[in-house]
Amino acid sequence: MTGRPSETTRWLSAAALVATVATAGSLWFSLGLGLTPCDLCWYQRILMYPLVVVLGVAAVEKRAAVVRTALPLAGIGGSLAAYHSFLQATMTECTIGGPCATVQWQSPALGLSIPNLSLVAFGLIAVLLVGMWLRVERR
Repeated sequence: MTGRPSETTRWLSAAALVATVATAGSLWFSLGLGLTPCDLCWYQRILMYPLVVVLGVAAVEKRAAVVRTALPLAGIGGSLAAYHSFLQATMTECTIGGPCATVQWQSPALGLSIPNLSLVAFGLIAVLLVGMWLRVERR
């Protein structure tokens, strides 16, 4: 054995890293900047936070079958983030739950709002999981 990580481990580690950065970012927005998450933000967090553990454990144990668990979480989370981004782009008000259409923060460098960043993160995770499945599992 050469000590090099398996291809499965590399794909899953990359996806776990994306989930970890997204989770740390969401905590920084609320705890560091004092922004209050709206209902849709909470739902996206509920779908992102478990991905850190699920993908991290799967990377360590080289469990490519995690695609069956993680891909639906990423797909649903990405759909919510896309809907949230749509609300921000087209609405001025949101539902009874709070100001989901209000842009509380926007990246100075990229011009992306928090739901846009969430959409990018869920999309990257989904692409990495599908890429792993196509490259590793279909052999």
